[in-house]
Amino acid sequence: MQGVLHQVISGIATGGIYASVALALVMIYQATHHVNFAQGEMATFSTYIALTLINAGLPYWVAFVGAVAISFAIGVAIERILMRRMENAPVLASVGVFVGLLLIINSLSGWLFDYTIKQFPSPFGSGKPMFGGFVSAHELGSTAVTLIVLSAVYLFFRHTRLGLGMRAAAFNPVSARLVGIRVGWMLALGWGLAAAIGAIAGMMVAPIVFLDPNMMAGILLYAFAGALLGGIDSPLGAVLGGFAVGVIENLMGAYVVGTELKLTVALIIIVCVLVVKPSGLLGRTVQSRV
Repeated sequence: MQGVLHQVISGIATGGIYASVALALVMIYQATHHVNFAQGEMATFSTYIALTLINAGLPYWVAFVGAVAISFAIGVAIERILMRRMENAPVLASVGVFVGLLLIINSLSGWLFDYTIKQFPSPFGSGKPMFGGFVSAHELGSTAVTLIVLSAVYLFFRHTRLGLGMRAAAFNPVSARLVGIRVGWMLALGWGLAAAIGAIAGMMVAPIVFLDPNMMAGILLYAFAGALLGGIDSPLGAVLGGFAVGVIENLMGAYVVGTELKLTVALIIIVCVLVVKPSGLLGRTVQSRV
């Protein structure tokens, strides 16, 4: 029983990382109706920026804020320079651009920061496991950071004019333009916010899996499974799906498929959701006349 409880608690901690990345995926999907396959590479690049700032002598939390701010600017720049031109492009062209971004950013990370595995510091220390050995200090701290970020994003979208404008631009850009909302900039801010959230997820996971250009590849797959499970067009569903995938992954890895095959759990979830309920648990089912 203690082993199951440990896997559940640990799964919640890792699920918080998946929830953050899943939320970033959903934010961009709502704006473009495409999945940003480069989200993981963008988070990895941001984590390298944070490590560079830390090695330059900045305190961890100063480097943390600096990396998030730089990531936000990079996200806005990608939308303004590249994705705005793809607004009316065919689906396959947009998919090709996302895949191209993935490869370019991955190669750029390796070129600038090399391909050796690096250790990333944890702001929560490396003390003994807490609460009877069920959770480490970093897992507890990263879960707290994730929950704070998710709560801040919720309050931003629900209770600020800018957040409401971004939601309106993503949901119905034509009507949003008619009431004076600058839809283009709202979408750019959405990209920036998604990049910033991904950066936070990258910095929280790097102390666990270590830092290299391919650090977020598997995590992006788990996050995508969480986004589909909760609903690819539902921010709340993506968050709940991310936590659920974290718990399912740990339990299946410990008692069913083994740690070597844990990644297949995400693939199974993706296939099952697409076959049984493509809209996810909290997503909207869209019907259209032909």
